[in-house]
Amino acid sequence: QVQLVESGGGLVQAGGSLRLSCAASGRTFSDYAMGWFRQAPGKDREFVAAICRSGWRTYYADSVKGRFTISRDNAKNTVALQMNSLQPEDTAVYYCAATLAYNTYIYVYTAREYSDWGQGTQITVSS
Repeated sequence: QVQLVESGGGLVQAGGSLRLSCAASGRTFSDYAMGWFRQAPGKDREFVAAICRSGWRTYYADSVKGRFTISRDNAKNTVALQMNSLQPEDTAVYYCAATLAYNTYIYVYTAREYSDWGQGTQITVSS
């Protein structure tokens, strides 16, 4: 099991940027594929972005493609989500997630395949 702690949430105006960070501990971070999900009030949790163990392959939801960038630093045991051109519809609680991956190049975009989750951090985008 890996423990995940998100940081970097907050309030931002539409068109602004935020950078989320997720710090992992407890297991070998580079053994895990990582992802970001979000959940808005009254809605189901939805996939945002994923990255493989090595960081070489990434995958994004259509709603954030071209605006958000996921990255990881295996030396620092962190994964980040750079969010640009934020819009009110991006308002949600954002969660970091981890899953053991035996293939270095696999990314995972379904929530049920993730075993470990952070507590979430709130992003509010005002219009």
